Amino acid sequence: MEEIEHFHQLLMLELGSNRLRVMENLQNLTNLQELWLGRNRIKVVNLCGLKCIKKISLQSNRLTSMEGFEDCVALEELYLCHNGISKMEGLSTLVNLRVLDVSSNKLMSVDDIQNLTELEDLWLNDNQMESLEGIAGAVAGARGKLATIYLENNPCVKSPTYTATLREIFPNIQQIDSNIYA
Repeated sequence: MEEIEHFHQLLMLELGSNRLRVMENLQNLTNLQELWLGRNRIKVVNLCGLKCIKKISLQSNRLTSMEGFEDCVALEELYLCHNGISKMEGLSTLVNLRVLDVSSNKLMSVDDIQNLTELEDLWLNDNQMESLEGIAGAVAGARGKLATIYLENNPCVKSPTYTATLREIFPNIQQIDSNIYA
């Protein structure tokens, strides 16, 4: 990522599908609100202290960790699907997060999101979650606000009480996978 450091007023940067391997030279983009880096080859998150950023997409990269977002306290939407992430971590400071997409990764449980009281959409489909045990505690902060949750293509959806359990945990749920509830 070269020749971008002089764009001080830039609000959105889209560099998807560019075979980028590293996130660099972002430190001067202090007004940046949206960063779209999907379909690259990025392995490590390096946001260079961007505190105003509201949307980040690192879909279809080579991430194995969620670390690196801790200082992005204004972040509202985070898209990390289609990576190799096996553990949810580094998210507890993202208290303004409304949308979290970690589908198509290697997650076995939901962790580190108890503080996300604004969370409305949670995408966990196509992971390796065996049971719903612990999900109520993990998402306790957003229990009344969560409107959409995707868990399809996880082993836990085979439970005969899957939908009923989620509707009990989340009283205001409007959508579970592709099923919409009025």
